Amino acid sequence: MDPMLIDTHAHIYLEAFESDLDAVLERARSAGVEKIVMPAIDVPSIRRAISLCERYEQLFAMAALHPSETKHALDTDFDAVAAACSSEYVVAIGETGLDYHWDRSFDERQQLFLRRHMRLAIERHLPIVFHNREAFQDLMQIVEEERATLDDVSALSGIFHCFTGTAAEAERVAEAGFYVGIGGILTFKNAGVDLRVRDIPLERIVLETDAPYLAPEPNRGARNEPAYVRLVAERLAAIKELSLEEVAEVTSRNAMGLFGLSGD
Repeated sequence: MDPMLIDTHAHIYLEAFESDLDAVLERARSAGVEKIVMPAIDVPSIRRAISLCERYEQLFAMAALHPSETKHALDTDFDAVAAACSSEYVVAIGETGLDYHWDRSFDERQQLFLRRHMRLAIERHLPIVFHNREAFQDLMQIVEEERATLDDVSALSGIFHCFTGTAAEAERVAEAGFYVGIGGILTFKNAGVDLRVRDIPLERIVLETDAPYLAPEPNRGARNEPAYVRLVAERLAAIKELSLEEVAEVTSRNAMGLFGLSGD
């Protein structure tokens, strides 16, 4: 029997999967991927994700506004995010965070919505999933500031999605009670992520695809899908000189505990 894997970050509600979603999910099951968590990017994506959860028992949803969406987001959009948290299918706030790559004209607005998402996660007792692009220092500082206001620091936890940072950054993430999400970039030659991941404890790692983006080798450049999280797990096992079964067991246990998922 294949070890159970969990894809903690896959946008399978997107148009890229409309024509063959059933086949995509069957390939995921065949690869041992038994649970898939879908991060939101805007209000319509939250609704699409929840709708899919109603049809497929292996799917779970998040609710949030992607940082790139906050430039023009309204209070009513955030109200819709908060309302969606009442759904039985929503297991996290995400993906929120900071993205400084494309447009630096609304950094403060991104940071404002980030803090609002973090406080919502604490209020609703949900983990939070962070998008970080060229913004680690600001993101980490905000996390530490918000965490310092809490009587119980365990009330704020989650994932730094698509982690490609240094070992020192990973240690800082872990000290704040967060996991790092490792995906297809781990398999890219010359990306350097393999060297950094070697020193990150497996107990602080969860696996992801970010489908349909960032497909791992040997599928780089093609559409990514949840089945490929197995390729990430196999590469992680090789780097850490562990069995695939051990990597799957620990990373799945991490994800299940964080999201409150059952082992059924």
